[in-house]
Amino acid sequence: MDSLFFIISKIAWAFLSPSNLIIFFFALGSFLLLFNAISWAKIILIPSSILALLLTVYPFGDLLIEPLEKRFSQPTELPKNIDGIIILGGGEHLNISINWNRPELGNGGDRYIGAKELSNYYPDAPIIFTGGSGSVRLQNTKGEGYLAKQLLTTLGIAEDRLIIESKSRNTYENFKLVKPFLPVENGHYLLVTSAFHMPRAMGIARKQGVNVSPYPVDFRSISRELRKINFNFHKNLKSLEPAWKEWIGLT
Repeated sequence: MDSLFFIISKIAWAFLSPSNLIIFFFALGSFLLLFNAISWAKIILIPSSILALLLTVYPFGDLLIEPLEKRFSQPTELPKNIDGIIILGGGEHLNISINWNRPELGNGGDRYIGAKELSNYYPDAPIIFTGGSGSVRLQNTKGEGYLAKQLLTTLGIAEDRLIIESKSRNTYENFKLVKPFLPVENGHYLLVTSAFHMPRAMGIARKQGVNVSPYPVDFRSISRELRKINFNFHKNLKSLEPAWKEWIGLT
């Protein structure tokens, strides 16, 4: 059932991704024009063009991602005692890393910086990584866990502190599969993941019975005071994609 849900979720996102939707509607509208279905083409092309124009001039993605990032703020005071630090996969650029045979960080690379910060603050706490591959095509590779081990040791974290789970494919499986690896079954752990992803991660952790406190990193939104017209379609769409995906995931 987990594998079926994983595949269905990937197929669904192919149709729900904002960038794919815009291209699909432009292609559909153009196809209708070929058959002189002008009225139908207008119904599709005019709203699509307006949406693309709006995304070109203003970072609407920030409107969606900012509430997610504000849901859990970084703690002003860290707990005195914890049983480990859990870092979720997703900070790696898996396909590029495989292609060039070296670990490469992606947009969520701050997850590793956060883990390093906490490892210095808690020098005896185990560092628990959970993540395999979220790509349907890259399931038979060494995955994120293999890269995480290289990245974390390169950052100076001793290998004997690492606990690596490398088979999970999504956030649900992260907590389901890492749970047996936790050094203390009902212990207290700090959770490191991207700020926009933290609400969903915290909810799933609680449902799986994993006691975690949030340590969000990789903030991406710009506050309303600094948000301006920028005429940068690529940048604005790039911020919209993860926000839209996360709201769908929460739903």
